[in-house]
Amino acid sequence: MKNFIFTVPQHIEFGFGSMEKLPQILNEVQSEHVFLISDPGLAQIGVVNKVEEIIKKAGILCSSYIGIKPNPTISIVEAAAAAFKESGATSIVALGGGSPIDVAKAVGVLATFGGEISDYEGNHKVPGPILPMIAIPTTAGTGSEVTASAVITDEKRNYKMTVFSYEMLPKYAILDPQLIMTAPASVAAACGIDAFIHALEAYLSRNATPFSDAMAEKAMSLIGANLRRFVANREDEEAASAMMLGSNFAGISFAWARLGNVHALSHPVSAHFHVAHGVANAILLPYVLEYNALSDCGRYETIYHYIREAKTAPKSFVPVMLIDEIRKLNEDLGIPETLSQVGVQAEKISEMAEDAMKSANILANPRQSTVRDLEKLYKNAL
Repeated sequence: MKNFIFTVPQHIEFGFGSMEKLPQILNEVQSEHVFLISDPGLAQIGVVNKVEEIIKKAGILCSSYIGIKPNPTISIVEAAAAAFKESGATSIVALGGGSPIDVAKAVGVLATFGGEISDYEGNHKVPGPILPMIAIPTTAGTGSEVTASAVITDEKRNYKMTVFSYEMLPKYAILDPQLIMTAPASVAAACGIDAFIHALEAYLSRNATPFSDAMAEKAMSLIGANLRRFVANREDEEAASAMMLGSNFAGISFAWARLGNVHALSHPVSAHFHVAHGVANAILLPYVLEYNALSDCGRYETIYHYIREAKTAPKSFVPVMLIDEIRKLNEDLGIPETLSQVGVQAEKISEMAEDAMKSANILANPRQSTVRDLEKLYKNAL
């Protein structure tokens, strides 16, 4: 067994109504003025207002920035950072899915150390801890509340850059399943399959350790048994709880093991064609699993048992059974089968493959890859 390290540096509150503990956490970090980062959708359905009221009732000042959009850009980060500076706040609450939480991490870096977010692109360039940040996820998908990365789109390069540093981990996370129970079925499906892929890629990663495996396997167990059930009925409290925890555990697993070719390939798809991240991942997954099957050392069978619908286990297993099961899961969730169905065009394949090759996730993929391999994967998925 190879040497490895891990830490669990965060305080995580889980449970129905746990959002009400936010003032207590803000008092622990001695914050008298909080900056709330969220998006227009959550403002429209009243979730932002609810969090603002919880903060204000505790006698804590609250300034809000709700201009976050999917696949957030450098310009959005800059606008949010300027609003934070003007507010005079001393802590950040990130409310939403991966986009608000990733922007909050970036704002925390700029508020603490200055400069431009592109200065920190790559691994471990954040020089120290950022200011106190509390993450409140409203989707069961990204696991961003426990991951050490922020993915931000550089519009000039048409490229999704990654800032990776354990210094950006939110100090606290609040997991309240009530917050994901109003999601539309399509959002629950895209976010849920994304969370499953986080765990799957971490489990297959060349960087996997017994610690990341433990998190990944529990995540796959929770999500595999509840994803269809949750998409069918978002008011199912047990399924919502399982999805929220599963997403969290998946995030912890890939924070330490990294991901693989699915995520490396999906980021350029979203950057060039504005495809939802979870949808892009789900479409690419069966094709990447086919490609990676050559490197399988028995883990495909473990994953298969977490998602198979048949009650009776087969007497023998071959990797194609997992790939077929994933395709069936995508079909059940309403995920398109090919990239062309979501607007991806063949003339961009070479450029996307070059971008994907820059991802650190390529190095963690179980099968070594060249840019030509990535081009072929795109063509297969098209």
